[in-house]
Amino acid sequence: MARSSLIQIRVDDALKKDAETLFNDLGLDIPTAIRLFLKQSLIHNGIPFAIVRTDDFYNNYNLQVLKKSIQQLEHGKGIAHDLIEVGDE
Repeated sequence: MARSSLIQIRVDDALKKDAETLFNDLGLDIPTAIRLFLKQSLIHNGIPFAIVRTDDFYNNYNLQVLKKSIQQLEHGKGIAHDLIEVGDE
């Protein structure tokens, strides 16, 4: 029998709860789901799904600027500007 190793990870409570619900619906528990991920990673010789960057416009900095701008508008402190389009003539 092969020796087994213990892997410990920390995750957010809500993430664990949601994952348990999902995997239970699939007939799995979290350790089995993690073993599946590890085995598929070895089969694919990498992460077994695409890891992509989301739209960079919605990064933390831009979201903070947008929130601040919305608050200014809500308090009547915004400045209206005309949109001037410059075309290739």
